Amino acid sequence: MSLPGHNRGASVIRRMTFCILPLTWGTRLLAGDIEFNRDIRPILSSKCLACHGPDSAKREANLRLDVEASAKADHDGKTAIIGGDLDHSELVQRVTSKDDDERMPPADSGKKLKPEEIELLTRWIADGAKWSLPWTYVPPVKHEPPMVKDSTWSLNAIDHFILARLEAAGVKPSPEADKRTLIRRLYVDLTGLPPAPEEVDEFLADQRPEAYEELVDRLLASPHYGERMASYWLDLVRYADTVGYHGDQEHRISPYRDYVINALNADMPFDQFTREQLAGDLLPNPTVAQKVATGYNRVLQTSHEGGVQPKEYLAIYAADHVRNVSAVWMGATMGCAQCHDHKYDPYTMRDFYSMAAFFADVDEAQHFKNGDNNSPTNRAPELELLTPAEQATLQSLAERAALLKKRAQHAKDSHASSQKVLHDELTACDAKIDDIHKHARRTMITVAIEPRVMRVLPRGNWMDDSGEVVTPAIPAFLGALDTGGRRATRLDLANWLVDPKAGVGGLTARVMANRYWYLLFGRGIAAQLDDFGGQGEAPDNAELLDYLAQEYIDSGWDTKHMLKLIVMSRTYRQSSIGSDELRQKDPLNKLVARQGRFRFSAEGVRDAALSISGLLVPTIGGPSVHPYQPAGYYRHLNFPEREYVADTDDGQWRRAVYVHWQRQFLHPMLKAFDAPTREECTAQRPRSNTSPAALVLLNDPSFVEAARALAARILQEGGPTTKDRVNFAFRQAVSRDADEAEQKILDELLVKSLDFYSGHQDAANQLLSVGISKSPSGLDKTELAAWTLVARSVLNMSETITRN
Repeated sequence: MSLPGHNRGASVIRRMTFCILPLTWGTRLLAGDIEFNRDIRPILSSKCLACHGPDSAKREANLRLDVEASAKADHDGKTAIIGGDLDHSELVQRVTSKDDDERMPPADSGKKLKPEEIELLTRWIADGAKWSLPWTYVPPVKHEPPMVKDSTWSLNAIDHFILARLEAAGVKPSPEADKRTLIRRLYVDLTGLPPAPEEVDEFLADQRPEAYEELVDRLLASPHYGERMASYWLDLVRYADTVGYHGDQEHRISPYRDYVINALNADMPFDQFTREQLAGDLLPNPTVAQKVATGYNRVLQTSHEGGVQPKEYLAIYAADHVRNVSAVWMGATMGCAQCHDHKYDPYTMRDFYSMAAFFADVDEAQHFKNGDNNSPTNRAPELELLTPAEQATLQSLAERAALLKKRAQHAKDSHASSQKVLHDELTACDAKIDDIHKHARRTMITVAIEPRVMRVLPRGNWMDDSGEVVTPAIPAFLGALDTGGRRATRLDLANWLVDPKAGVGGLTARVMANRYWYLLFGRGIAAQLDDFGGQGEAPDNAELLDYLAQEYIDSGWDTKHMLKLIVMSRTYRQSSIGSDELRQKDPLNKLVARQGRFRFSAEGVRDAALSISGLLVPTIGGPSVHPYQPAGYYRHLNFPEREYVADTDDGQWRRAVYVHWQRQFLHPMLKAFDAPTREECTAQRPRSNTSPAALVLLNDPSFVEAARALAARILQEGGPTTKDRVNFAFRQAVSRDADEAEQKILDELLVKSLDFYSGHQDAANQLLSVGISKSPSGLDKTELAAWTLVARSVLNMSETITRN
């Protein structure tokens, strides 16, 4: 908004025509309830800061509406915002002007204020224009839980924060979900797997008050907890089994995934988890696990194409590091400062490249030596990981080789045939040693080198060397690192990210606490999980989010403690079935007067089918696995051309967290259920509801095989009658018996299927041939094929893959 030259004319009060809207708890436009960070800052950020924000190159009229002093300062005799004075606040005059040349935002900006936004701005200024510092960068305070009228509902501090807002809004919380729903919810949230029927029965029969907490503790101690939580962390750090760019060749990194699973299962404090990944190689006497952890610095997209410009790709890699570390730990969009100062947040270009300088000691030039990704000279530093059995074998072979060499030394003058025998034995021994090393698991790690020069790239242009040289530094508006004059390192950065006093540990704790809430409710307290800046949304319950962040820090960054705190609350235990009135008042569930209801993740969909069918192989860790995939899906991959080979062993039935992640050609099943390609940090996946997803459940060989395996279980374990068998299938899939209508539908499907397959044995054989698992002998093929169709229907039910 350019201030000079505006003829204000008649009083704004006489000119303004307000649109009086029906108010909902989702918008909360209540008199006296306007909060700057929640209601005003988002409007200024989205509609005004492109021209009146941090980016000095694009700033108009030298006015900043993200800084209180500038917004309320005199600019050539005019002031944008004067608290309590609508007539003399230039912002009000401009946003309500009827003159196209005067009205802000200008028409050519492509932005337009909604009537309710104009009303909010005007109310705020009329009430005094109270300003608040950006909530993101204000350290969290552990607020005292508020007083509530209903003293019987709350079970812990979380409930006090939620109930206080519900009572203020005149809304009652939803009743507690039934125990059957609660155990399914806990199993899916904490392990990513559905409960077995006997586990459900045991919980339903246990009426002790402590039964719920004991279940929570048992699930948090399960090795499957780490697998479930790892899937989310791998989205954040963009883990994949392939390089991403150009030929999208494979790289060796799966042990890093196992490190994440093991660290989460061991409840490694999050601050330690952070240090080991960013800078494990810089720790004193790093362990093997800490070296493996530095694979974090290697999972970015890289190119192994022989003709790339090294200088260009070093700039690309540097930018990737900054985008990811700022998104994962800070909920920041520093990538927007690569080519210019950030338009909405206080990050400058200098901040961006100074952050990139932390990673200047990562040896990424190895990728440019040639185009063969399998060449040892073309790979990042790797660590060989031998199993105990391999280590023992190597030691035995080494001892044997030493003995043979000694015998050969003493047999120089012996018969030629004796020398040949010794030579052949030694050659065979060496070949076995080489074979073990050849097939050993290896993983990319970080080994610090002399840091390369990092400079600001004007407009992000990698060919422009005119920018100033920078050294590692945190964003200037957040202070400076005290390193005693030495060059700052990745370890300094890691410490700063988790230091609540001398760093931004409070911000990191807030970002992660918000994400844990999202995993357990389907929505964060702050809706945007990867943008806590000006373009993000303020928290729906800022005091609660601050409480959780500080609790995380006070607990010693104990993630399991945080998850238990949340799931033990009455808030978490609410039913997800909200009344029509509640859904109308609070459609986005910002008040959290009910639980969330949402589809399983892509991994959860696969894992549920394998678990229900009995095929799931629960082994923890190991190389990536390759489930069935459509033939020819990789036909467009080149350098080299390759053909996908599905596993023919137990790898076929492992959990989806272990599935090979091909960035350019993500497995079709994962893609259909909204899994990301992991080219960038993904804090929140979309949830679509599409026909291809339903067709995957019906026709993907993994799901057809799972249906066949479930059908075999139904016939062997389900009882003598159709009703018994349908109930057996339902109890495996959704932890309950089928109702009368469901029984009728599936009974009719069974009758039709039996009739069809009794006359089409070839079709039955074709159906039963899908998958490499063997069906139990002695089962009638017609009956097994018919029940396979029934099982396919059960696996395709929305309830089967929905978390309530």
